[in-house]
Amino acid sequence: MEFTSQLASLLERPSIVKNPDRGQLIRDAVERREAVVSASGALATWTPPESTGRSPQDTLTVKRSSSADTIDWDSPNNLPIDEETFDMVLEDALAALGAKACVYALDRAIGADSAYALPVTFVSYRAVSTLFADNMFRPVPSDIERSVFSEHPFTLLSLPYDKLDPKRYEGRLRIDPRIDGTSTMVIAMDLDRRIGIVYGSAYCGSSKKLMFSVMNYLLPAEGILPLHCSANEGPDGDIALLLGLSGTGKTTLSADPRRALLGDDEHGWAETGIANFENGCYAKLIDLDAVKEPEIYNAIMHDDAFTSHGAIVENAMVYPDGTFDLYDDRLTPNSRGSYPLTYLSNIKPSSVGDHPSTILFLTADANGVLPPISRLNKEQAMLWFLMGYTSKLAGTETGIVEPKTTFSRFFGEPFMPRNPDVYAQLLGEKLDAHGTDVYLVNTGWVGGPYGQAGRVDIDLTRAMVHAALSGELRDVAYTLNATFHVSIPAECPGVPSALLDPRRAWDDVAAYDTRASKLASEFAAHFDKAYGNKGIDPDVAAQCPGR
Repeated sequence: MEFTSQLASLLERPSIVKNPDRGQLIRDAVERREAVVSASGALATWTPPESTGRSPQDTLTVKRSSSADTIDWDSPNNLPIDEETFDMVLEDALAALGAKACVYALDRAIGADSAYALPVTFVSYRAVSTLFADNMFRPVPSDIERSVFSEHPFTLLSLPYDKLDPKRYEGRLRIDPRIDGTSTMVIAMDLDRRIGIVYGSAYCGSSKKLMFSVMNYLLPAEGILPLHCSANEGPDGDIALLLGLSGTGKTTLSADPRRALLGDDEHGWAETGIANFENGCYAKLIDLDAVKEPEIYNAIMHDDAFTSHGAIVENAMVYPDGTFDLYDDRLTPNSRGSYPLTYLSNIKPSSVGDHPSTILFLTADANGVLPPISRLNKEQAMLWFLMGYTSKLAGTETGIVEPKTTFSRFFGEPFMPRNPDVYAQLLGEKLDAHGTDVYLVNTGWVGGPYGQAGRVDIDLTRAMVHAALSGELRDVAYTLNATFHVSIPAECPGVPSALLDPRRAWDDVAAYDTRASKLASEFAAHFDKAYGNKGIDPDVAAQCPGR
């Protein structure tokens, strides 16, 4: 029996609850002890240790001869699963769902622009997982028929607390050293048949990022650039994009009371402008400060009846009185909060906007050698987009316990399946077409490396971001940093000039030079390894540090 027939049969069972309302999902989550009600009314939930972050080694894509050449299998995050093994997982998933006493089927869409919104049916037996999908995925637009994907919907099956039989998958899935045997977890996608499966991962972000990967594969074929970014709009309608990996401040910096938020994580850049993929936010909560980050804090901690609140706090410490300790990372440094965009005070309800006037690449440099802000020309922007340099922060993935230097193409390598020249070329074309300013913002360390110096104060970073977005940095003098091929401003309103040049900020200039040279060499080595045979424009390659 074909998948579509099997799914239709499943969805016709009496145990299926189709498009449950939000209140029902919240009540079910509490009654089934999937979550507890916190003091504010938000739901608190916890996952097993193997599900406190994404599991990249268990995230797989079906490799088919018909589409294999469109995916960069040299990328360490594009891991293949053969068709037969995927179909076995699909068979097990449908059988497991069919045996559940209650299963939810939620019709949603990915994308605020109905011209390319992707219809999605989310199927799960867990109320919290379905509530998360309700928070994060968008209602199906009334004009979905105009979407290029209207006739090709996606189905996502979520079985977060079921485990695969390791004997059945021996030799087909990886050996997981945590259990000393075949992995019992898989996050898999069949891009040709448009099916996704989350099996054994209770981390809510697994479903969100699977759908992001799907959009990142589908959109370039339509001439649309998908971006791992937040987006907001100024009073005059100017759009800013902020690109960065988890922990670089993307969500925090985009939640600016002076600018209306389109979305905090995933967007598409089409001929008509920018559109958010999502309906909500999924923010890191560790060390969240109510004074410095009031928008995110209030979105989760505002008081409301639990049946109408619906924010989900995942893996944070809770006291017996129902209050959270967001500074306690004993469960995980990757505690998360999911909430609808409407819980923020200043949003653009349509989640669409014009072409961006400014793009900010965010990096948390643990080496302390990059300037806190610098300007990039088109070729430099394409290079830094390709490299996606940052220092991966603790808790974003299982096994990461301290900052680690990493290169993540397009500031989202695990979610960018296509060949790299496709994304880079689309960015260059759009920068040329719309004259967008691009800046690199280091939200990491200055004056020394991690462990020896402090991280850039968030208020100073906000001042630099504001200067970039307001145009105050367009006409100041710049000095080219020959090591990293970026231009450093001589001044920035509200920021000490000594901070702007990273070399001057170090007490030991020789130590800075050594550290900077080492990082530049790492850039060159990574570029050669990742892109040496990928057809990257020589003018772009020449902008790589270390060259």
